[in-house]
Amino acid sequence: MIILHADTNHPTLMKKLEEAGHHNIEGYDQSREETLQNQHLYDGIVIRSRYKIDREFIDAAPKLKFIARVGAGLESIDVEYAQERGIKLYSAPEGNRNAVGEHSLGMLLSLFNRLNKADREVREGLWHREENRGVELDGKTVGLIGYGNMGKAFARKLRGFDVDVIFYDIQAGVGDENARQVDYEEFFEKADVVSLHTPWTEETNQMINKEFIGKFKKPFWFINTARGKNVVTGDLVEALKEEKILGAGLDVLEYEKASFESLFANKKNVSISAADSIPEALRELMFMPHTLLSPHVAGWTVESHEGLATVIADKIIADFGEGDEK
Repeated sequence: MIILHADTNHPTLMKKLEEAGHHNIEGYDQSREETLQNQHLYDGIVIRSRYKIDREFIDAAPKLKFIARVGAGLESIDVEYAQERGIKLYSAPEGNRNAVGEHSLGMLLSLFNRLNKADREVREGLWHREENRGVELDGKTVGLIGYGNMGKAFARKLRGFDVDVIFYDIQAGVGDENARQVDYEEFFEKADVVSLHTPWTEETNQMINKEFIGKFKKPFWFINTARGKNVVTGDLVEALKEEKILGAGLDVLEYEKASFESLFANKKNVSISAADSIPEALRELMFMPHTLLSPHVAGWTVESHEGLATVIADKIIADFGEGDEK
């Protein structure tokens, strides 16, 4: 098959496909319009998140047999229409779930022990011990929303702690030895920590809002390594001010254009200023001492870079074999 690679990935991906008898085309510098002009030539396309695969794109590709996204979700693809056309869809949550689990745990422990705040203060010559007294994770109830690949990976990382891990998921009967499935009523009552592990869908869009936060019976810490648009940032900021949320670790932001795409695309090593057109809620969030932010890298480790590529290549080869066309 002739396979277009719209984004750069680990070399393992193209190497494995080439060894299987397929022909790789590097389209990293092509605009979406340029790709559309030649899309009739390709049997498959591999993307991350540079542009959306919508009806127009699919209609321009009569030979297209598969679309592969080197990431956990398929929200940048018109899944329903692709399936109507008989196009196979691949994603690779198995490739970076361990990285997400570790990042979630790292954020949680840093928040509990005020490590980011304490680090900044010591570098400024401040030695505030009492103000940086930590909180222990043992004895807490950690609540996960979503128990797929990422939620399960985080639950496994928590096994070394004396914590009760509960989760809510729309699918019934998916609990295991690492976490107990509960309804929302019990979740709102018991959770000391809330960690989000849901895709971005119509149902999850802006689900973490003022009304949702208000249902919890006690203040909680919040971790989001899933999708930024599932959280209303303004409501999160207000909850932090009111201490309904004790601290927040966010790897994703509501204002991101897409996965792996930074809100600060034109920023290099320059600090933000008052003149920057940054949403007010985000500006407040950035300067709160009990928040921890990272640039959508929870699943983007050295190991997961190769892991994602390997998973995608193996899935394509499993269905389309050693250069065979199906």
